[in-house]
Amino acid sequence: MEKIVIIPTYNEKENITNILHAIFNLNDGFHVLVIDDGSPDGTAQIVKELIPKFSDKLFIEERTGKLGLGTAYIHGFKWAMQRDYQFIFEIDADFSHNPNDLPRLYNACKNEGADVAVGSRYTKGGGVVNWPSNRIALSKGASLYTRIITWMPVKDPTAGFVCYKKEVLETINLDEIRFVGYAFQIEMKFAAWKLGFKIKEVPIIFQDRTYGVSKMNKGIVKEGILGVLKLRWNSMFKNYRRRVKKTETENAVAAAKKDVLAESK
Repeated sequence: MEKIVIIPTYNEKENITNILHAIFNLNDGFHVLVIDDGSPDGTAQIVKELIPKFSDKLFIEERTGKLGLGTAYIHGFKWAMQRDYQFIFEIDADFSHNPNDLPRLYNACKNEGADVAVGSRYTKGGGVVNWPSNRIALSKGASLYTRIITWMPVKDPTAGFVCYKKEVLETINLDEIRFVGYAFQIEMKFAAWKLGFKIKEVPIIFQDRTYGVSKMNKGIVKEGILGVLKLRWNSMFKNYRRRVKKTETENAVAAAKKDVLAESK
């Protein structure tokens, strides 16, 4: 078990079957975990009906209520790490991210030295199709604003198409990730960067969804604007590194050193 793709869903019945088939048809060893937040349209039931077809490769975690993108991914990260997946991916269910680009993100982390690979709309070779000009301007403005405030050298910090090495997610204190909307994507990249991990942007073409309803709203935009300021301020006092509990061996060694020092006095 090496690679797993996490797909958060809420009312994605028009897309979920096709996105799952597209990923498994790559024949590249990807497993998939769907995190469904109680979709009233039956998304979870569709996934469960497909599990026998993709035995040992398709999994679902069902949650009650719409709890937010960030908490869905963190739930998925912890699930994947407990099962020792080495490369953990984020992707949207609506085909705005092309599943055919998954191997390129994987290659960036596996063979090109990246700790985090970002499917980037705004690096050279990337782009956006089927978005109105005002939406593109808003997105590019948000990316520029984020880079100016945080100093983070990522051209597409709000991107939601990402591959993380397991070591990155093990090092980040996921319980300290506070944002639940799209600002979650900024905070995760910011945490990885602050901890010294290498982020590589892989150019992709982002295409707006054809089916279903976008989850973008004014609250998400507000969280992004105010959240970036809060992120920068908190970074002066906050350490994203997860505290690792000492093992029994380490505790025994520490106790032995203490006894030696006590005897030498």
